[in-house]
Amino acid sequence: MAWVRLDRAAEEKVVMFEATAQQKIEMLRVMYLVRHFDARVVELFQEGLVRGATHVYLGEEAVAAAACAAIEGEDYITSTHRGHGHVIAKGADVNLMMAELLGKETGYCRGRGGSMHIADLGIGILGANGIVGGGIPQASGAGLSCRLLYPGRVCLCFFGDGACNQGSFHESANMAAAWKLPVVFICENNGFAVTTPMAKSTAVEDLALRAAGYGMPGETVDGNDALAVYDAVRRAVERARAAEGPTFVECKTYRWEGHYLGDPQVYRTKEEVALWKTREPIHRLVRHLVSEGLLSAEDAEAMDVSAKEAIDEAERFARESPSPDPAAVTEDVYYPAEVAEASPLIPPTDREITYAEALNEAMAEEMERDGSVVLMGEDIGFHGGAFQITKGLYFRFGEDRVRDTPLSEAAIAGAAVGACLTGLRPVAEIMYIDFSTIAMDQIINQAAKIRYMFGGKARLPVVFRTQCGGGLGGGPHHSQSLEAFYYHIPGLKVAIPSTPADAKGLLKTAIRDDNPVVFIEYKRLYHSSGPVPEGDYCIPFGVADVKREGTDVTVVATSAIVPEALAAAEELAADGVSVEVVDPRTLFPLDMDTIVESVVKTNRCVVAHEAIVRGGVGGEIAAGVSERAFDYLDAPIVRLGSVPVPMPYSVPLEAVVIPKAADIVRAVREVLA
Repeated sequence: MAWVRLDRAAEEKVVMFEATAQQKIEMLRVMYLVRHFDARVVELFQEGLVRGATHVYLGEEAVAAAACAAIEGEDYITSTHRGHGHVIAKGADVNLMMAELLGKETGYCRGRGGSMHIADLGIGILGANGIVGGGIPQASGAGLSCRLLYPGRVCLCFFGDGACNQGSFHESANMAAAWKLPVVFICENNGFAVTTPMAKSTAVEDLALRAAGYGMPGETVDGNDALAVYDAVRRAVERARAAEGPTFVECKTYRWEGHYLGDPQVYRTKEEVALWKTREPIHRLVRHLVSEGLLSAEDAEAMDVSAKEAIDEAERFARESPSPDPAAVTEDVYYPAEVAEASPLIPPTDREITYAEALNEAMAEEMERDGSVVLMGEDIGFHGGAFQITKGLYFRFGEDRVRDTPLSEAAIAGAAVGACLTGLRPVAEIMYIDFSTIAMDQIINQAAKIRYMFGGKARLPVVFRTQCGGGLGGGPHHSQSLEAFYYHIPGLKVAIPSTPADAKGLLKTAIRDDNPVVFIEYKRLYHSSGPVPEGDYCIPFGVADVKREGTDVTVVATSAIVPEALAAAEELAADGVSVEVVDPRTLFPLDMDTIVESVVKTNRCVVAHEAIVRGGVGGEIAAGVSERAFDYLDAPIVRLGSVPVPMPYSVPLEAVVIPKAADIVRAVREVLA
């Protein structure tokens, strides 16, 4: 492992990669541009034109400029909330950046993202990020795409010192090292995690020491020395390109402004800031270039002036650009992808297989059809998954495409996001929906929001498969029904199939969709059997299925409660009661038209799901029926759900918690009374 400590004499450091004269001059140009951009941002913030939490890069310019000089145009970067320097160094257009900061339609993200969300996927900028450490798992996903689709490419992952204490960092560093992904983790250690000095939040002085715990080299360099940063990052990049895995590069630097603009900065002294300004990186590089005869002082001054003029033009462009049209506020939440061959009608067949086998068949067919489809999750490879849903796929498609992951839900979900942004179509399994709470940031703050906050410039073809529900003795941590969490989030689609045929057709649609899909499977259904056509068919999202026609009462049921509703309908039929059972199949998009049409016919409605009633999707369905079919209702809508307790382990307790056919029978009789 290579180690460079700040306390070592400069002459002891062997420079393995000396930047060329042209590279050094380009670094200086970038540093001037970053300096003037963020200095102008400070002014515009004070003027009230730049809004919200704004984090500038002043004083840290050497890291971004030198690191990006060490890679090629086709390589990727992930960034942070303090990302202006990173994206400028990677080639972002300062006009579009400034327009975005002023919330204009011409901005990179059409004014949807702002300062913390600049992205340009066309030049490898996978987005700055408002969540501390949010981009780290995505870098691993981009590294996976580099390995499988673009051998030789690398991803630079920028983050601050505070992110080193995030679980997402540890999970992702471990995954990248275990998989030997071409990722360079670049920690910009500016001494403070928001306002807390690093000495009070981290036990080690050099954060690069942590790299050893993941089996990767770690190196600490002076982040205000552009040439030292270039040397370290270039060595890490060469190692990554040679398929030797990731490297951790810690760059010790200092931010001149507070954590955010407006920060009172009571946690540090003016003398400390002034001292660090004497070590500032631009003058340091200028002195080197002049001493080497590569640039004159006049040339450097002219470069400084040129950078300021470029920012003057960026400000003019931004001020004169139009603001977004409020009528367009709902655009770009979802990619308008359609599966052309999808049909709500399942082809007739005599073949019966289980729900689990149908899911397996769907993934196998999609992997055969599209080489960019990859599976990732805990124990899904050789073992075939906790419920054997991926059994045999590892041997059929190989370990590159059916990937056993570490036990790291945040890393799994985040890597899937990064992978889908860079060319793969990942299907990421979260073993239990209970565990998806650990991955909430990547699913809700990242996958669901990226398309919108990047101004519609991203597709996110990712499926998060997960299992839920009780009845199998899983207890409180393995049995929850949390679909309402994901239903509530704009940007996600949610599928919740109840039959083997629906499971296959909906999963194939989900994999082909260019939007993030949360695909929820109820464990009790895995061994249920039903007719499933062989070969290719897809079921469109947003089309409910009438599982049983009736005239007296509509029962809207989801997933594992659908069989209970059908059993209840059969029992009630013996008493002359005709029950229509409607299965939404997907929660978003939700087919309210079919539900309302049924209620208009029957004049009564019961909504049943396994999740508790409070805050459940049933409340939304009931509200929709009330809004659109109130005049047709002959009785109040009844909602059914589990008893509002954590799912118990004991058999008799679990039995009374989950709604059964008998509960639905009682509810139907109630609305008929």
